[in-house]
Amino acid sequence: MPEVRDLPPLTGLYAITPDGLAGSPLMLAVEALLSGGCRWFQYRDKQAGPAQLRRQAIALNELCQAHGAALIINDDLPLALEIGAAGVHLGREDGALAAARRQLGPKAVLGASCYQDFQLARQAQAAGASYVAFGAVYASPTKPLAARASLELFRQAAAGLPLPACAIGGITLENAAPVIAAGARLVAVISDLFQDPGDLAALRSRAAAYQRLFEDLP
Repeated sequence: MPEVRDLPPLTGLYAITPDGLAGSPLMLAVEALLSGGCRWFQYRDKQAGPAQLRRQAIALNELCQAHGAALIINDDLPLALEIGAAGVHLGREDGALAAARRQLGPKAVLGASCYQDFQLARQAQAAGASYVAFGAVYASPTKPLAARASLELFRQAAAGLPLPACAIGGITLENAAPVIAAGARLVAVISDLFQDPGDLAALRSRAAAYQRLFEDLP
């Protein structure tokens, strides 16, 4: 994997791309979020084929790098390695974290889905994860059947894990503050950001509003 450049701090809004948004509309939407201050992006599209995933990932990685932001690839370690992305996010079914860390090297970001399980988060830390994700925190339009993660998980992580916890699932501007107060250092958002991906001014404004929620953190 190419040498990973300096990355922004692992905190703040973590924008995840929605299924089916591609080409110029996707690039313009991400650029608007970058203009609003978002510095962490995850490229996730369960509808795209391999060629489109690769093409979009390359373009998004170049755009993020140009703005001092970081692109994480969802579930696809070979693609992340090939394009020199900032890192990869893996779920329970996506391969061993320790093996991924060996391939990524020490500087790249390795995210791990830990669902509602604090012990899974401890195992992820031991395997070399950079951050752990708990969710769904709230009812999620993307995964409506997902089990719920309590705010107590974020308190446990803040007290007992030396790496950031990411909240995912149903996060909105209206409900993000309690989970941040409980200890989340990243909030992963899809639906609440991309309600209208063509409204670039709204995208910039929402990204900035999410970033402001983190301004007073220690």
